[in-house]
Amino acid sequence: MATESVSGLSRVQLLRPGSPLKFTPEEILIHGRDFRLLRVAFEAGGLEPQAFQVTMAIVRARAQSSQAQQYAGISLSKAGQSSGPRKPPIPLLETSEDWETERKKQGAGSWRVSPVNERFDVATSLPRYFWVPKRTLDSEVRRAFGHFHQGRGPRLSWHHPGGSDLLRCGGFYTASDPNKEDIRAVESMLQAGHSDVVLVDTVDELPSLTDVQLAHLKLRALCLPDSSAAEEKWLSALEGTRWLDYVRSCLRKASDISVLVTSRVRSVVLQERGDRDFNGLLSSLVQLLSAPEARTLLGFQSLVQREWVAAGHPFLTRLGVTGASEEAPVFLLFLDCVWQLLQQFPAEFEFSEFFLLALHDSARVPDTLTFLRDTPWERGKQSGQFNSYTQIYTAGYSQLPAGNSVNPQLSVWDWDLRYSSEQILQFHNPGYDPEHCPDSWLPRQQPNFMVSGPPSSVWLFSRGALTPLNQLCPWRDSPSLLAVSSRWLPRPAISSESLADQEWGLPSHWGACPLPPGLLLPGYLGPQIRLWRRCYLRGRPEVQKGLSAPTISGLQDELSHLQELLRKWTPRISPEDHSEKRDPNTIVSQSR
Repeated sequence: MATESVSGLSRVQLLRPGSPLKFTPEEILIHGRDFRLLRVAFEAGGLEPQAFQVTMAIVRARAQSSQAQQYAGISLSKAGQSSGPRKPPIPLLETSEDWETERKKQGAGSWRVSPVNERFDVATSLPRYFWVPKRTLDSEVRRAFGHFHQGRGPRLSWHHPGGSDLLRCGGFYTASDPNKEDIRAVESMLQAGHSDVVLVDTVDELPSLTDVQLAHLKLRALCLPDSSAAEEKWLSALEGTRWLDYVRSCLRKASDISVLVTSRVRSVVLQERGDRDFNGLLSSLVQLLSAPEARTLLGFQSLVQREWVAAGHPFLTRLGVTGASEEAPVFLLFLDCVWQLLQQFPAEFEFSEFFLLALHDSARVPDTLTFLRDTPWERGKQSGQFNSYTQIYTAGYSQLPAGNSVNPQLSVWDWDLRYSSEQILQFHNPGYDPEHCPDSWLPRQQPNFMVSGPPSSVWLFSRGALTPLNQLCPWRDSPSLLAVSSRWLPRPAISSESLADQEWGLPSHWGACPLPPGLLLPGYLGPQIRLWRRCYLRGRPEVQKGLSAPTISGLQDELSHLQELLRKWTPRISPEDHSEKRDPNTIVSQSR
């Protein structure tokens, strides 16, 4: 549970035990873990004089409850006991050294760390540093990025050990008028030294932000303990939310992109107009499907920090903290996709469902700067990181909510300040196979595929199929790829099979490619996509039974619960089956 005090439209304070209330609130918002939102309003001239006392009484009561120790209530006391600056559990990618270390870790020898955005004068939504091709000058990077939406030009997301590169960028800014040198620089950055380039229309076949928000609202309403949906119609109502359909669409598209990345050495470019939502979702899922290291606990946290936090996903806006109309929980949709993978490949992930729940709740009710800001610039300014200069570009970004009492030096990854040692132990998946060594799956580099000069083949991946393109950039003879919804291209019919199901969906002259080691291809048909019950139905204790408790005592409780059910079912066994009623397997099979 989390408590917020609100005064007017701009003053919002997240209340924690020990944090002082900085103003007299007009209302109190209580966020329940079962998705309920309780609003306590104080009318002017009525209870408003007592609002301060009532609010603090609620906070003190929460501090005395046992559940308060599971959340940020213990963070302030623990943080105050430490002396000196606290080293983050993972690199926060706020320095060029962090980026250089990660680049070497990925083996991206053809890339370098560019400081061109060090003063955020290229784009405040981008990190201060990012990876660009080694042969590209910073002056070329600056000019090239100016021809993309919000200045978010092509840059490396992940280098596959086999040689492919996964890039991401915003939509082409067709109103610009680049010269030949700028076009050459843009094409060189998209090509990234490869002979084959695939542009991925990211938002094609995926829901819109409005669709995601509407589906999540319907799902939350359906999963409330006092939901009005009849029990016999509950599954139909769940299907009507479309949430699971959107999870299925994301997993399917990520699987196809993983095939593109792993089947041949090439440059795969994720292109989304804003480059801050589904590009991050797909890039993260592709790495989870293709790289065993991303499935470790530290690897997954580093992945989220790089592809979501540092990349400028607007958490504050998308999670509804500012009350803006652009609310859409894309990050929560991503976590649901990860949970689906954890269910289908339980031995492949070092982290558990309880870690995903902790991350989910930390995003829904944030109490660190990780999820309380929309851009790296806003996050760094709040923490006092950028006091030596003034930011240049601010248009189009959200106003920061006032009054939030957060420790600017802490990140969401400081779990030991908010969770007990016993709870952190539950973050580890007991079914994880440690023999899935991140170093054992790496294929050898194939430098013979890495060529310079213009690419020999350029493709658009859209609607589950590859379509050849005549050029990479839209400024020569053709309109933009995204500006006109690709109407200038032949649109193939949507296939009922995935790219992998179509024998990789590649032209025959590329040859057959065996399934690479370490690649996961999830199922996404029918019952293979399930409801995350422990997350969405946590307000219904009767549903939580039998969800595989993480401790011995919890398993004993669930065993007792199942034995009690068996005793209730035993009278239903017919007299002729009396001799078998002591066999639990027989009883269960006959009760189905």
